[in-house]
Amino acid sequence: MIIDTTEIQNINSFSRLESLKEIYGIIWMLVPILTTLLGITIGVLVIVWLEREISAGIQQRIGPEYAGPLGILQALADGIKLLFKENLLPSRGDTRLFSIGPSIAVISILLSYSVIPFSYHLVLADLNIGVFLWIAISSIAPIGLLMSGYGSNNKYSFLGGLRAAAQSISYEIPLTLCVLSISLSNSSSTVDIVEAQSKYGFGGWNLWRQPIGFLIFLISSLAECERLPFDLPEAEEELVAGYQTEYSGIKFGLFYVASYLNLLISSLFVTILYLGGWNISIPYISVPELFEINKVGEVFGMTVGIFITLAKTYLFLFISITTRWTLPRLRMDQLLNLGWKFLLPISLGNLLLTTSSQLLSL
Repeated sequence: MIIDTTEIQNINSFSRLESLKEIYGIIWMLVPILTTLLGITIGVLVIVWLEREISAGIQQRIGPEYAGPLGILQALADGIKLLFKENLLPSRGDTRLFSIGPSIAVISILLSYSVIPFSYHLVLADLNIGVFLWIAISSIAPIGLLMSGYGSNNKYSFLGGLRAAAQSISYEIPLTLCVLSISLSNSSSTVDIVEAQSKYGFGGWNLWRQPIGFLIFLISSLAECERLPFDLPEAEEELVAGYQTEYSGIKFGLFYVASYLNLLISSLFVTILYLGGWNISIPYISVPELFEINKVGEVFGMTVGIFITLAKTYLFLFISITTRWTLPRLRMDQLLNLGWKFLLPISLGNLLLTTSSQLLSL
């Protein structure tokens, strides 16, 4: 049997080409994910800097000013410092639950960014149940907080974890009912919800169609992010530091990262659900149509869409940060009463009104 060496070389080169194509496909698949992670990281650093500057302005003091120009690198310096701090473990605690808890809190929130449309055709996963996927995934985060409190073998930490779970359940139900009201009017896809608001410009925003739902969503999202006046799970005056008491180093930092990640994604969902997403406020003109008419490149159109989305998002973030440094903390009974006795009945009434209007319009 005679084997042609040229044929063997062709086969080898073909197999190498196929391997390179597979590697290229994997890299190309990872590029959007890594780009999104990089953008999220930069967004969190900007939020931390903004909070420090805004709080300093409200309290009439000097904010961060030494780490980089205007102190913009202070959050990065704090993160690097936490990486090199000693990682302590409770001697009689459950070390597995203690270590897994912060990771669950961060990963569950990061997965929610996959359904966020930052601009026209710029979304990792355009799913028909995008908004409900966010609610389902974000519901996992309190489990991580419970695991952290229980694994610490500290009664104060465990009590803080229980408070976090109770608060999350109390305010997640009204938030879900507000999202359901939006879905009945439009769709459960985040992209479809934005496009449904683009036809009439500023007047087509769901903010005007669902003003009650917007206020409930605003309050519930602040409570979900454990921001003042709803930061009972980690109130230093009452519970030492809540479920974070026994943590140190980067694990301690992960809880703060999870808090700011949750605040950022809540702000993005306010923009998408109620403020028209990436669209500008000109009636009958959306961002993609505007730049197709002017024959400007698609990349430039996406950039403008991202800028509009982030501008609306950081407007809501400014409101959240100002609220934190303005209002006092609620008691636990006041917090639960607000969720169960006021927001839940009002959100149910809002859902009933939305359903009735949809049935009458058929």
